[in-house]
Amino acid sequence: MTRIKRGVTSHKRHKKLLAGNKGYRGTKSRLIKVGREASLHAGQYAYEGRKKRKRDFRRLWITRISQAVKEQGINYSEFVFKMKKASINIDRKMLAHYVTEEPEVFKEIVSKVKSA
Repeated sequence: MTRIKRGVTSHKRHKKLLAGNKGYRGTKSRLIKVGREASLHAGQYAYEGRKKRKRDFRRLWITRISQAVKEQGINYSEFVFKMKKASINIDRKMLAHYVTEEPEVFKEIVSKVKSA
């Protein structure tokens, strides 16, 4: 059986790893073993962050809507309940957009919800 030399393959893989770790502090961007650990952790943090971003934005939208609805004299939970009762199907992202960008449209929605 012939001998297989793996130097080229492993060197290429190591270079690829270190290129991905460019910008990391200390040995994480220079040593292979430490760099591999750092790369794995970074991947985990990025995965969790993608999930967390959705939660954070939903929380932000709810906060904006809640504050705007309080100024109209109704609380958030009551507003959402009456909105569903009136069969107004606008998601929280769009409601928050109306609060910040088009307040008159939001006031109109709140008045329709109050009357329902």
